[in-house]
Amino acid sequence: MARRGWGRLLTDVRPLRESADFRRLWVGQTVSQLGQQMATVTVAYQVWVLTESPFAVGTLGIVALVPLIALGLYGGALVDHYDRRKVALWTAAGLWLCTAALLAQALLDSESVGLLYGVVAVQSGLFAVNSPARSAIIPRLVPVHLLPAANALGMAAFNLGFTVGPLLGGVLIAWWGVASTYAVDLLTFTAALYALVRLPPILPAKEPGRVPGLRSVVEGIRWLRRAPNLRMTFVVDLCAMVLAQPRALFPALALTVYAGGPSALGLLQAAPAIGSLVAFAFSGWISRVHRQGIAVVLAIVAYGMSVALAGVAAIGVPGVLWLVVVMLAFSGSADMVSSAYRSTMLQQAAPDELRGRLQGVFTVVVAGGPRLGEFVAGSVAELTSEAEAMLYGGVACVVATLLVVTWQRGFLRYDARRPTP
Repeated sequence: MARRGWGRLLTDVRPLRESADFRRLWVGQTVSQLGQQMATVTVAYQVWVLTESPFAVGTLGIVALVPLIALGLYGGALVDHYDRRKVALWTAAGLWLCTAALLAQALLDSESVGLLYGVVAVQSGLFAVNSPARSAIIPRLVPVHLLPAANALGMAAFNLGFTVGPLLGGVLIAWWGVASTYAVDLLTFTAALYALVRLPPILPAKEPGRVPGLRSVVEGIRWLRRAPNLRMTFVVDLCAMVLAQPRALFPALALTVYAGGPSALGLLQAAPAIGSLVAFAFSGWISRVHRQGIAVVLAIVAYGMSVALAGVAAIGVPGVLWLVVVMLAFSGSADMVSSAYRSTMLQQAAPDELRGRLQGVFTVVVAGGPRLGEFVAGSVAELTSEAEAMLYGGVACVVATLLVVTWQRGFLRYDARRPTP
């Protein structure tokens, strides 16, 4: 059914109406993201309280990066050779157990940073397999023309959790301590497990049941080398996430620059997601844009400029928290648009028999880039300051994006009506 008037501007929810399986998956993801983001901000808070070092908080990114890269590439091969539902379900169960471990260490008043690093590393490895499995499932549940809308809904689920989760996490930490946030995460993650249980089997397109080896992983990477447009979606995202990811700076900004506490930290953590949700509310136009390469580049440039301006605000008016929050919200809006189009390009242009492996690479880039970016930001802040690290990172993101697009100008001609990898 064609949408008219305001309906063409507001969120496109047709994927939720047309696919009950996608609807359950989306609801489960939305609910579970709430608890997961509460747990994420709590881990960073615990590390900061134990060490008072932005470098130690940033090191969480490196700890997560290694298993993410190793299992992300191989996990994609598993997704292409086994029932995608089972792969997603078993890894989700493992993630649930990791949350139980975080709850246990909080209840036992553990002060071991090493233990926190260890649990984060295991979580990252399981996520590296779970995420490509879930992403590769979506094109089997909704028609091709609704993929942009489905991906926008997926980003909204993530960012709703990223908005409410840190805010509630900050409040719960202040009232009842860190154990309370891990307990909520344990409860809400059950919704994601239920949604996966209800899915039908989603078997691989080719060679079902064959145990994938290194050759299978290499096959996906070789195909990607011959796909310049999809390769560029990864490159430009790395420009943003490695060079201008400020998340590791938020604990220090909240507790020093803005003289706040867990509540200020929750607001900073939530700011990008608030912007993303505002963009999502008016995302009805996303499905009508066909020159998606240009859209991705413009969104990433806007992201870098927003992060840089957040740094300027923190330097120039360090007592005004709301100004930094607004700038970070703009960065979240831009990131939402970029992510929706990059996901759609991969799902449309990649063949189904390679989709799991390419989603594995996508997961390494999308989740690994911010982890590496946290380490970079924490290291730069250790040498300069948190505000300067945001400024330098945002400028570097814009410059790097423009340089790589100049090198690969064909990306700007990508047209969703004729998707070419």
